[in-house]
Amino acid sequence: MSRCPGMYCGRTVLDNGTLSDCTACPRGFRSNSSSICELCKDNPIFYDWLYLGFIVITVCVLHLFCIDTTVRKKGVVLHICAVLETIAAAILTVLVVDPIGEFGVRSCHTHHLSDWYTLFHNPSPQYEKTLHCTQEAVYPLYTMVFMFYAIAVSLMLLIRPWVAGKFVPLSGKLSIYAAMYFFPLLSLIHAAFGGLIYFSFPYIIIILSIISNAAHFALELDQSMSALVMNTVTDTVNVVTVLVHWALNAYGIISITQLTEPLTHSLLILLVPAPTIFYILTARFTDPKKLHAD
Repeated sequence: MSRCPGMYCGRTVLDNGTLSDCTACPRGFRSNSSSICELCKDNPIFYDWLYLGFIVITVCVLHLFCIDTTVRKKGVVLHICAVLETIAAAILTVLVVDPIGEFGVRSCHTHHLSDWYTLFHNPSPQYEKTLHCTQEAVYPLYTMVFMFYAIAVSLMLLIRPWVAGKFVPLSGKLSIYAAMYFFPLLSLIHAAFGGLIYFSFPYIIIILSIISNAAHFALELDQSMSALVMNTVTDTVNVVTVLVHWALNAYGIISITQLTEPLTHSLLILLVPAPTIFYILTARFTDPKKLHAD
């Protein structure tokens, strides 16, 4: 029997043992080299887990940022609440995907960027009729992110109002309103750019972390080297902020290298403090007071 046209069309085995016509494979299946829809039995690779971790980190960072900008006092309670909500949502998401109730995921491996956008690869044999073979070829990475967002919103609406009302009754609700805006936005971004983000998220993490690190230090009034060092090591908030940036840098490096060469790639993690050190050493050269007009 000839192969199906297109990259993602396949045939399913019917109850009577015969094969169906070429069509989209059911969810959780993907066509093989013979155009037979096979059950996804792979385990997510290390990079897949790092991508899912990036999704979780993004939500957590946005929660913390919204809390920082809306709550001035007793924000630590909401910070802890947001982190616990996000972790719980991530755990529940893993438990509700197939196999249900287990800390494991049955998946199909991602091979090409087009795997994320099967909608644009429906074949038209002899330009007469389009075969609609749109499917989740990257099962379950695409829908899993939407599930995580839905669970995270649900947990936030169940837990955060009670915590905010008890500890931060006036401004605590503002962080909830902010999240109700960024969750739909994240969903739209994932729907349109999920594949692009999957292949580029390590570089996104590092670039945004470096920019955020520079912005953090730029807010200091005294840009001298000694003042930057002292403010960094003596202020608890600054210490935590710098450590978070370092952790994000390390996460980006691990995601890029995937530690395929453990010894060599582990040494690259020593570069994590480089953006911070570079800013402190060069900040004095960018002081506007030292610029002379021509």
